[in-house]
Amino acid sequence: MLLTTQGLVLHTIKYGETSVIAKVFTRDLGLCSYIIKGVRTPKGRTKQNLLQPLSHLEMTVYNNPKKDLQFVKEMRPETHDNNYSVDGVRMALRFFMDEVLYKSLKENEPNQSLFDYVVDELHKVDASEQDAYQPIKFLIHTASHLGIEPMDNYSVHEPFFNLKEGRFLSSPTPFMEQSLQNGDIDYYLDADSSRHIHACLSSRETTPLMTARQRSTTLGNLLEYYHIHLSDFNNFKSHEVLHSVLR
Repeated sequence: MLLTTQGLVLHTIKYGETSVIAKVFTRDLGLCSYIIKGVRTPKGRTKQNLLQPLSHLEMTVYNNPKKDLQFVKEMRPETHDNNYSVDGVRMALRFFMDEVLYKSLKENEPNQSLFDYVVDELHKVDASEQDAYQPIKFLIHTASHLGIEPMDNYSVHEPFFNLKEGRFLSSPTPFMEQSLQNGDIDYYLDADSSRHIHACLSSRETTPLMTARQRSTTLGNLLEYYHIHLSDFNNFKSHEVLHSVLR
């Protein structure tokens, strides 16, 4: 069956002599794997340009639910311009968003609200509307679309964020520390880190006041949160580049 849908390219690997297998986050089918022929040939440069990280495409694809690998009949740029400026900040943000999605999404599980949110964020990146907090905001918003959003129940009585529970809890007492098993005590963030998590959760559309080091620590804590709650979220790399370009 042929289907026309929008897609965001996440990852490609070589396949055969001239083809690639592309992991694409589609709006209607979720994450899918497509064989794209003729990419690695002298005449395939146009197709290569369409397969950059987070390229936003309109695709006509063959969809057979019984097969893990599908084929692309046609693909073309969507309405926004897939801006690939040499701007280091813009590229670093794209690679970061791409890696978050690639390590978070499961095959064949549509998530149209997340797809539309990512497209809106790409518009902001291409329009140079990004800021130093955008990676943190992206993780928080994406978590809500994935069903793993942290609870912002911060209070004077429950001021410590627990990465495993995904909420703020009271400080573990010495008795609790003895009863906690399997290293659960390590899931508690300290007071400052917990406060910064709360600041970001409570001001999702605005900008909290944090230093570059505090933003870096908060980003690392949120990535650890993803690692705990998503089984395939491992060996995250692109945030290391972000630390050097977003200050």
